[in-house]
Order: sequence, then structure tokens, then C-alpha cells
Amino acid sequence: MEQKEFKAFVVEEQNGSFIREIKTKFINDLPAGDVLIKVHYSSLNYKDALSASGNKGITRKYPHTPGIDAVGTVISSNTDKFKINDKVIVTSYDLGMNTDGGFGQYIRVPSDWAIKLPKNLTMKESMILGTAGLTAGIAILKLSETVKPTDGKIIVSGATGGVGSMSISILKKLGYNIAAITGKETERDYLLNLGAKEIIFRKDFEVIENRPMLKAFFAGAIDTVGGNILDNIIKSTQPLGVVTCCGNVASPKLDLTVFPFILRGISLIGIASQDYPMEYRKQVWSKLAEEWKPEQLSETYNEIKFEELNDKIDLILKGKLIGRTVLNLEA
Repeated sequence: MEQKEFKAFVVEEQNGSFIREIKTKFINDLPAGDVLIKVHYSSLNYKDALSASGNKGITRKYPHTPGIDAVGTVISSNTDKFKINDKVIVTSYDLGMNTDGGFGQYIRVPSDWAIKLPKNLTMKESMILGTAGLTAGIAILKLSETVKPTDGKIIVSGATGGVGSMSISILKKLGYNIAAITGKETERDYLLNLGAKEIIFRKDFEVIENRPMLKAFFAGAIDTVGGNILDNIIKSTQPLGVVTCCGNVASPKLDLTVFPFILRGISLIGIASQDYPMEYRKQVWSKLAEEWKPEQLSETYNEIKFEELNDKIDLILKGKLIGRTVLNLEA
């Protein structure tokens, strides 16, 4: 088994440039871990694209195989938690960052990173959800503890991205009234089909008058982009509203006063799915497989092969990918 060959998408640093290639690797090339998994599907996330581009804030050492999401079958196990042929999901932790990830046909990881595939999810469905679905689920779990569907409109930024589109689908199923912010004016119908009732174009939302607080329109929010968008969401949130944030693609900076927090009692909750505790992770995955499972799950993804990864990585870095991209490692 240790000399078994497999295919992997490998990023190498050569004279200051980063080259991406499909290469042959061996099982004994993998890092140490309790569980060896044959990967059936992975998915493409923005963090994967950064790793594949040589971002040293994501991945310190190259050559490297990205892929922060993976689902597959246990091939060998040194723990009582999993047995051979168990179907398992591995998302986040250090997978695909500094540990070879799901863009390879095999991974070896600590058993604490893996969770059994819920009964009501197929392997492909789990990767349509992936880290994006987990992150959306954590955000909705936090938001729904305080904000109910009857309290008012929920605004979702970065709406055509993975977390944004998953958030809209889940919120719709839970009965929330959703407004979606997007910079992609051509995707209005896509967002309405997901469940948004109102589409707000980013160029319009960014130019709202710069005041400490704005008219309160939203009972809560799921922000995936940060920057000026998040500024204006917070300023436009109703008293006792909840805003969750999980991204900084627009900017990591905020330009705010404390007034929305001390005069309206707004809560800003950061969502960090990478090291989210396993006991809560299981809770979210259970909900995603059951009552939160998006009705349009099969409409929110496109499936690709190894040979298509390069082009999709370039597209996601340019902000041109819609929904989720699932990598079939057996195609």
C-alpha cells in the first residue's frame, strides 16, 4: 500500500513562480496520521485558490497539494473511531493548508479531523456543502439563536459565492426573508431562484452616505466580504440585530463608530469554521443533512475533473465563479 501510486494536483515554487501540475505521488509521500482515506470528491474554495497561487499566509511550504475539503472511504485506521470502509468527511483544520489536501486521491490525517458522513447525505452532496456549507451553517446557527424569521429581513453579502449562496438556500428553508448583495448584476435570476426576495447591487450599497448610523433595514446579516459592505450592514441593522462575518475579500478593515453597538445593541459575531469544535461541528453537519438541507442543492454546483482545476482557480481568484465547484477525483 505504501508504494501505491495516485494522482494529485501539486503546486511547486520555481524561481519565485508557482507552477500547478497533476503529478503522480505515492502513499508514503503523505504526512503521518491515524486515518488513510481514499478521496472521492473535494471542492474548490477561495482559500484553495490562494494556496494554489503561492500565498504564504495560507501555505508556508511547497510543493503542496491544496484542498481544504475532502470526502471518501477509510482505507486504514489506527483508531477505534473509524473502521475500514467508513465514509468520512474532512474539512478545514490544517487540511489543504500545510497538510496535503483533498486535491489528491488519498489523504492521511489525524482522526480528530474526520467526521462520519451523515446518513442523509451522499458523498457528492457533502462536498457541494463543504467548508462553505459548514461556515454558512455555523453563521445561521448563531444568528437564529436571536433573530427569528418574523423579526425582519436578513441580508447576505457575497451572495453568489459559496458561503453566500448556501446561506440563502438554508435561510429560505427556515422561512427567512432574504436580501442578497452581489456585484454580479447578471446573476439576479440565480439569486431569486435560490430564495432571495430582494437583490441589492454592490455598487449601490457601497455608496450609502457615510454616517455613524443609517436607517435600520435589517434584522440580521451574514457577511462574507468585509470592508465597506460590512460597515454599511452594521450601520443598517435594527436594534438587537445580529451580524455574522466570515470573510475579508473586500477588505479586512472596518470604519465604524461604536454607536450601532451601544445605541442599538447590535451583536457582531465572527465565524471561524477552521477550528470549530467537533461537538458543534457534528451538530451543524447533522442539521445540514436533515432539516437545513437546501432544496436546490443540486442546482448550486458544477462538477469538474483534475484537468479543469487550473482554469477554475483562476476564475475564483477573479471573483467569476458562481456557487460551488466540486472536484470528482475518480473521473
